[in-house]
Amino acid sequence: MNGYQNLSLFDIGLAAALIVVNGALSVALKLGLERRLAIAAVRTVVQLLLIGYVLGWVFAFSRWFVVLPLMALMTVIAGLAASNRGRRTYAGQRVDSLVSIWGASWLIGAFGLFAVIRIHPWYEPQYAIPILGMILGNTLTGVSLGIERMTEELTAGRGAVEMSLALGATRWEAAQGPARQAVRAGMIPTLNQMAVVGLVSLPGMMTGQVLAGQSPLQAVRYQIVIMFLIAAASGLGVVGAVVLTYRRLFSPDHRFMAGKLIERQKKRRF
Repeated sequence: MNGYQNLSLFDIGLAAALIVVNGALSVALKLGLERRLAIAAVRTVVQLLLIGYVLGWVFAFSRWFVVLPLMALMTVIAGLAASNRGRRTYAGQRVDSLVSIWGASWLIGAFGLFAVIRIHPWYEPQYAIPILGMILGNTLTGVSLGIERMTEELTAGRGAVEMSLALGATRWEAAQGPARQAVRAGMIPTLNQMAVVGLVSLPGMMTGQVLAGQSPLQAVRYQIVIMFLIAAASGLGVVGAVVLTYRRLFSPDHRFMAGKLIERQKKRRF
């Protein structure tokens, strides 16, 4: 098997030139996305180069008091990113997003590192950081979709919710329909990914290991483990986020506090 093929700056530039195709489509169809495409491309390059240099330093140093803060920073960024999506928000959404993502991702990540992969030391950055990163990315998507669907379902069905409460239903009886819809919505991306993995798409971790010369069967085993960790973390994160949202919007005396839901102001699109 051939060795790993290194890419030069020219190779990266050649691939980056393909963004011009998207820009041309935007101009031709009058989508107005050219500026956003350019900004997104620059951010991609800058962010990945930055994390590349940071990981290079972390891998060389390899101490828990370096790895742990980086993992915590990644988690905080994921929690904040999840809370910034959706049409509506409420006071405490950032905390709910952060708590649900942090709890689910770190719990499942710890299970994967300690019980499944069993690396020593547990903070080995070659394993700990990429695995947590993959779990965080997918949990972020699930949590943001779950909270968004929960707030939308409660807003659209406000009349039915308040009627149920007026007829003597408990707050959970009134909210369980929207909550179930929210959990389903949050888990759909992971379920779709699991349904086609290996048939339509080759996940990033598996592709990276194969390109690096790892045995395809070993790469597959790692990817199976990662997919199950992602599915578990996404499920726990979505359920946690939906429950926290429910507790924020329904009082202990079984009232729906619809006034807490605030429509976000539209941000300027570049």
